[in-house]
Amino acid sequence: MPIEVGQNAPDFELADQHGQTVRLSDFRGRSRVAVVFYPLAFSGICDKELRQLHECMSEFTARSVQPLAISVDSMFAHRVWADREGVDFPLLSDFWPHGAVAQRYGVFDETKGVALRGSFLIDTEGVVRWKVVNPTFQGRDMDDYRQAFADLGWNP
Repeated sequence: MPIEVGQNAPDFELADQHGQTVRLSDFRGRSRVAVVFYPLAFSGICDKELRQLHECMSEFTARSVQPLAISVDSMFAHRVWADREGVDFPLLSDFWPHGAVAQRYGVFDETKGVALRGSFLIDTEGVVRWKVVNPTFQGRDMDDYRQAFADLGWNP
């Protein structure tokens, strides 16, 4: 069942591209979080979206929002991609059990075995305040995040 606005975001514990454990609950009371699911690194639309997040990091930081990007790629694939692109925000591996976190958020494509393009803005109390879910072939637009920040009053 998909997670809806107003619900508590399911907690998770995943390894980032450096092998460090990242838990959603670690941000509770400290920072807002943008949980950004994507199908696979090293693919055209995913590369573009992740580069845009990196380029717009100051807009997230100014609003105390920590992006956490999640795919079924391995930690090792994330490390190679992040090093190649100079990306330093966490790229989390939902590798095993395969897609378990994407499934809990309701954004796992069972046919393709990858996550849909789901984004969730989560407040400091762990509540989902905004979401968008696109099919794998349709990228997200940074202006959607900007509009959500404005609508939520998450101003710099």
